[in-house]
Amino acid sequence: MSKFGKIVLYVVIALSAMTAGFFLKTQQLTPQLSSDEKKRGTEKFFSSGLPDVKGDMQPFSQWRGNVLLVNFWATWCAPCQEEIPEFIAAQEKYRDKGLVLIGIAVDQSDRVASFSRDFGINYPVVVGELDAFSLAEAMGNPQGALPFTVILSRAGEIVHSHLGRIKIEEIEKIIKPLL
Repeated sequence: MSKFGKIVLYVVIALSAMTAGFFLKTQQLTPQLSSDEKKRGTEKFFSSGLPDVKGDMQPFSQWRGNVLLVNFWATWCAPCQEEIPEFIAAQEKYRDKGLVLIGIAVDQSDRVASFSRDFGINYPVVVGELDAFSLAEAMGNPQGALPFTVILSRAGEIVHSHLGRIKIEEIEKIIKPLL
C-alpha cells in the first residue's frame, strides 16, 4: 500500500475510533466472551508478537506467568491519553508484585516512540498498526474501538476486558487478588 493510502486509511480509522471513543468515554462496557473464545484469544495473544518502538520483535510469550494488563491504544485517542498516566502509576506500584502492562499501539512507530518518550511510559509498548485490530478482536473487541483493555491472570486466562476508558480504581479491584 502506498504511503498516501496508509495515511488515508489511518485517518479513517482515527475518525472511527475517536467517534467510538467519545461515545464509550461515558460508558463502561465489558465485552462478554465464552470460555472457548477466551481460550482462543489468549492462545492467539501468546503465539503472537509485535515490534517495539525500536523495531525489535517482542513475543508476548515472554510475559507469560505474570498478571498482564494489555491495553490497545493510539496517540490520537483522547481517552487513551487520559488512561496512560494511571497505567504508568500502576506499573510503578505493582511491578515488583508481578504486574506487566503492555501497550499495543494502533499507530505509526515514529509517533508512538515520540509519544512514549514525552509521556514517560515505563512499560513495554509495541506497535501493531493494523495488525493489532485482529488481535484485539480475538481478545474480545470486534468493534475495533479504542481504548480496549484486557487483564490476564498468571495462568494466562482472560479475567476481564473493558472497552473504553478504564480507571485505576477498577484496575486495582481486578488485579490485586491476582498478584
